[in-house]
Amino acid sequence: MVDDDSGAETAPDAASDDAVTDTAATAATNTAATSSDALAAATEVADAFPRDDDPLAEAAETALSDRSGVVAVGVPLRLLPSILAARGRSSGPPWRVACRPGVADALSRALVLGTAVAEAVETDAIRIRTGRALDHETGGTLFASSDRVDAVVGPRGDRTLATTTVDDSGAAPATGARETLDGTYAAAESRFDAATAEPVGMPSRRRLLAAAREVLDDRFADDVAAVLESLDPGAFGRTGELTDRTLLVALAARHDHLFRDLRRWVGVDGVGIAPAQEFTRDRHALVERELIESIKVPMGPGRPMFRLRAVDDALLRAQPEEVPSILEGRFALPTDADGRIRSDASRDGRRPVWERRRW
Repeated sequence: MVDDDSGAETAPDAASDDAVTDTAATAATNTAATSSDALAAATEVADAFPRDDDPLAEAAETALSDRSGVVAVGVPLRLLPSILAARGRSSGPPWRVACRPGVADALSRALVLGTAVAEAVETDAIRIRTGRALDHETGGTLFASSDRVDAVVGPRGDRTLATTTVDDSGAAPATGARETLDGTYAAAESRFDAATAEPVGMPSRRRLLAAAREVLDDRFADDVAAVLESLDPGAFGRTGELTDRTLLVALAARHDHLFRDLRRWVGVDGVGIAPAQEFTRDRHALVERELIESIKVPMGPGRPMFRLRAVDDALLRAQPEEVPSILEGRFALPTDADGRIRSDASRDGRRPVWERRRW
């Protein structure tokens, strides 16, 4: 048996893994039950991850690997990485995925998982839709293909997968199993067809990086690619002070880019990660923590330009995939009322810009 997440991704209209089914067939024939709408809401990917130990997600990834023509319905946030990983090891036509309400919206604020899902959609590896909230009529979470059905079953806190297959070897009589499986697969297809097409709200990885090379430069794009590959799905969300925007500003400062160019790349007129004006707070936060400086550059009439420049030695010398841990360490230090690091906090490993050495 595998454990549930105690409501880590539940919401009134975006339920978590609370549907209780008895078999894979009953999951698709409206005998599922869901928990109360009073369960705690979690509308951000960062609230669902990281999960140090998630046997259900591991079981789902194993069950889905090397499958073809999968139709997944009632999919919560926590199982999306499993679907992506399994799809990468499978072939055949696009997988059809109907997520629970709120999942696509959460992906629009999740740089790591959102761009990965958008990449899979753009390459036609998967097709994403939003289905109805789970209840007795819609059924539970279900993964169906022509030869196998896996349903999430069991009481809350003790989830597992129930599998239905058909023995085509002739060693055992089918006894209606084929009809049951076909009916379950058809029911899953009907649920997907009834779901609503909804954009992910994040650019694909390839579009994100191609635009970074065009607007900024190759070194910066390579840093972004390396960082995204190294991060967990829920890393650098927008639920705290340290966000994906902070990370991108810090990476740009490692290469002395203009703040204007960074915002042109990420804003709604660029790849659309977030509105350009939202990055100003993150720039200030990095300056206050003495990680970067923001140098006013005369550029003629109009609003002043700012050049981003890293002044922290560790930030400058780090490998791209080490940058997230450097930021997390600095943002964990105590600050004063103005947001600056307190004078009694450690300054080990930091030097003023005029003493730094470039590598």
